[in-house]
Amino acid sequence: MNIKHTLEAALGTQPGIRLNDIDIDPAAIRAVMINEVVPEDPAQDFYGASGETYLSTTIPLFQKAGLAVDGIDDILHMGVYITNAVKTPKSGYAIEKESMAQSLPWLEAELALFPNLRVIMLMGDVAKKMFNQIARKTAKKNPIPAGATYKLRATPFTWGDIRVMPSYIMTGGNLLIEKSKVAMAAEDIRVMAGIVGE
Repeated sequence: MNIKHTLEAALGTQPGIRLNDIDIDPAAIRAVMINEVVPEDPAQDFYGASGETYLSTTIPLFQKAGLAVDGIDDILHMGVYITNAVKTPKSGYAIEKESMAQSLPWLEAELALFPNLRVIMLMGDVAKKMFNQIARKTAKKNPIPAGATYKLRATPFTWGDIRVMPSYIMTGGNLLIEKSKVAMAAEDIRVMAGIVGE
């Protein structure tokens, strides 16, 4: 199944919305990692022509977690799919609420494609906010409460039968500066990989 084509068939096309143009078996996906926002240059995204910018921080996180990962295909082979919460590039420092609202139906439809999900990782506050908006429709409350990520990480949250793990942003130059966040994100990925492998 092609993710982009499937979502566009369901929701139509919308100018500015960027979707993962990849073919995968949705039944093989056991975990989804939700990153913050698509990059300005689509070639730098996880499944882009080079993927260099986003994968340059993501691959080392998997490796630090003790996983033999050299590229996005290795991550997919593990049963892990990575996507972006906001499907339009940010125009300033912060992500606009309008962009989040515009992207929300796409993210919701994307998550619904995977029938065998065991884990959803929320990589940063934007992913957490958007996931809570989706989950509130069925859970009638926020599955992930407000609070600092380092405190929330200690609590096992669920959405139905799916484990939901708040963690840290996995892309961007600032990640390399914040060594404690790198260590915690890698630890979260190790936990996620353990659940996926059960």
